[in-house]
This record gives sequence, C-alpha cells and structure tokens, in this order.
Amino acid sequence: MDWTPTISELSGPRYQRIVEAMEADIAAGRLVRGQQLPTQRALAKALGIDLTTVTRAYTEARRRGIMEARVGQGSFVSETSARRAVDLPHPVAIDLSMNVPPHPLEAQLDERIIAGMEAIRAQSGLTAHLNYQPPGGSAHEREVAARWMRALVPHAHADRLVIYPGAQTILFNLLAHLARPGDVVLTEALTFPGIKAAAARLGINLVGVAMDDGGILPDALASACRAHQPKAVYLIPTLHNPTTATLSTARREAIAKIISDADTTLIEDDAYGLFDRSATPIASLIPERTYLATTLSKCIAPALRVAYLLAPDNDAQQTMRSHLQATVQMPAPLMVALVTHWIETGIADRIITAIRSEAVGRQQLAQRALKGFQFLAKPAAHHLWLRLPEGRPDVVAHLLRNGLAVVAGDAFSVDGTPPHAARVSLGAARNRSELTEALRILVGAMHKPVDARQIV
Repeated sequence: MDWTPTISELSGPRYQRIVEAMEADIAAGRLVRGQQLPTQRALAKALGIDLTTVTRAYTEARRRGIMEARVGQGSFVSETSARRAVDLPHPVAIDLSMNVPPHPLEAQLDERIIAGMEAIRAQSGLTAHLNYQPPGGSAHEREVAARWMRALVPHAHADRLVIYPGAQTILFNLLAHLARPGDVVLTEALTFPGIKAAAARLGINLVGVAMDDGGILPDALASACRAHQPKAVYLIPTLHNPTTATLSTARREAIAKIISDADTTLIEDDAYGLFDRSATPIASLIPERTYLATTLSKCIAPALRVAYLLAPDNDAQQTMRSHLQATVQMPAPLMVALVTHWIETGIADRIITAIRSEAVGRQQLAQRALKGFQFLAKPAAHHLWLRLPEGRPDVVAHLLRNGLAVVAGDAFSVDGTPPHAARVSLGAARNRSELTEALRILVGAMHKPVDARQIV
C-alpha cells in the first residue's frame, strides 16, 4: 500500500497522469497483480493533491480494467487485463459459458499488440496489409507457422499448411470437402457444439462414439467404423471439450490404427494442445490421413481469428486453400502479420506461458471450492466438467436466475441423451475475485434443495 507514483514528468490532467503511472508501473513489475493500492485519501495526501482528483483517477483505472475495488477491503491491481464485459444479457452478472482463455496482466496483451503493430509498421507499413493477400497466407507466414508447429508434429511444412480465420471456418470447410449430405462423420459422444452446428448446416450425420473419463473408447470406435463406414472421424484428443479428457499414448496409437484400417480420415481438433505439450497429436502417427487444426483462439484470444490447418499432402492443401478462397477469401492480414511477428520473436510462447499459468491457478482455486463434488478437470484446462446432483434438473436454471451462466450437457450431446452435467469455463471470469464469487454461487446451487415450482 506504499505505492506513490511519479507524475511530475508526465503531461496532461493529473488524474490521467496517475492512471498512466499505474499502467507503467504494472508493465515494469513495480506493481503486481492483486497488490493492494493506497486509499484515495492516503494517495491524495502523498501527492499533495485534491481527493477528487485521486477519486477520478481510480474511477478511470477501474474503467480501463487495471484496477478493481473490493467491498470492505480496498482497491487492488487487477488480476486480469480484460475490460469489463458490456455485452452480456442483463440478468447474467458472471458468464462462465464461453470457453475462452484468461488474460492475466503477465501476458501484457495491450502492450504487445501495440509494440507488434509498431514493428510491422516499421518493417513494411500497415497499409501493405490492407489489400488482398494470398488465400491461406503468404509463403513466409506459412513457413513461420510450420516451424512453430514442428515441435509437436515433425511433418509440418509450409506446403501442407493453410492459415484460416478461426477454427470454425476450418471445420465447416473440412466437412464440406470430406462429406456430402447424408454421410456419416463419427465423433465423441460429447463434442464441441461448433462441429454440431456445421454438420447440421451441411446435412451431415454426426454419430457419437462411447467415451469414459479417459476419452473415446477404441473398441467402440472400431465398431462404429464397421457399422457406419464414416467419411471422417472428428476428435479432440487433448483437453477435450467439454470433459477435459486427454487420450493416453496407448489410445492414440490404437485410434490411429483403427482409422487406417477403416480407410477413413481424421479431423484432429487440437485447440488446446499448446497447453499440454506432453500429448503428441495423432497426426504424428498417421499424417497421411489427418487434417490437424490448431488455433490461437483458445491459447491467446478468440478475436485474433488466426488458425492453422495442416493437410495430409500438398494436393489437399491446395484444395483447402481453394475452399477458403470460395468462402471467406482470406484471414485478416493484419492479424496474421501480428501473430507471425509474435511467433518469430518468441512472444507468442511467452503469452501462452502466462495464460497457461493463470489457467493452472484458476483450476487450483476451483479444486478447493468444489471439494466434495464430482468433476473432471486438468491442470491447464480453461474449463471443468461438473456432474450435477441427481434429481436436480433445475441446477443450471437456478444458476441463471442467480446471475451465473454455465453450459448444460445437452449442448455437447450428439445422440440427444446428455449426462446431467455442465461445463464451467473458468477462463471466462474477468479475474480471480469474480471466479471466486461465481464458484460460491455454484456451490450454493449444488447444495440448494430442489423446489418443484422453480423447475424450468
């Protein structure tokens, strides 16, 4: 609480100088996440200025998301660089429904975006990235991405890689390429809602395959391949959405053999693989049969809209580039340039390390809060899979009435018989204080006796 900013060397109104000094000291490490700040009165006295000036500065700092006030405790450096949500439905105070990465201050996203854009401007000018670019990225951009991916998939090369504006576009284009209306694509019994939406739009039949806590069951997959002769198999082998299951090496090897024996194709969604580098993608075992998709939406930020597709061969890469050009033309060139700069300079890995560390911290917080309840989780996952009390169909609706949004199991069910469970997205909370409050509401709802009048 002994922080006294130096504002004499800054220009502008005094309240703005205080906020700018706070931002600079956070970036320099002189202020750290969660550190308590002086009271407004104490800071006004230390600086020899009006109390109203400090009040205005603290209000502006909260608006910018760098400071938070805790009732009865004081003011603290924010635990996240994310701004306050302004587009949530009115009844929802805390939204844990979107599976997004947290943004700790250590990731320094604001500063790194500004510095990255300045580096691009100095190198080639920003306007150079405002015209049409090659669909799927330039040779240089694809080579940088391929080198980065080779740490996990040795066969990653630029002539097999396509840069897309997000993984959802990859999934839609892959389904359109590999299957026709009425064809079958296999997936886990619980799967990503985005693949369900794409398949429904294209008239493709998804068939769910049985799982356990370790992920999809190889024997069940083999039986489904014999029964349905699928055009493709879509899997999330690492930090599965929604269950967090990560397939063992033995299961990956068994699944690779099953897909080869069935003469089908794997769509491997590796959205979370950068948070668990111990898990080798199945694409490394059957590269000639796998389309591997990875995205920065889940490991850095959704709005970057940069994702990579590694195709089985150069012909498949050319086909997917033409699909991309026919649907959305190209990814946003400025975003691709920024991500490419971050990868080349090592910044991307530093951002991911900071976000992974925050994810681990949030999982530890959830482990303590939910002790005694049944749930599946992994240390670096953004979410957990919570089993809801039997005989309590009202839990998710009760949470929503109390201002907390999570996603019920039916959003992920392929066959329409979902488990009584919910995905709780820990990364969506703006900071750990908000997550603590969300978990308090969640635990209260789990303990609350059923009231038949409130079941909706």
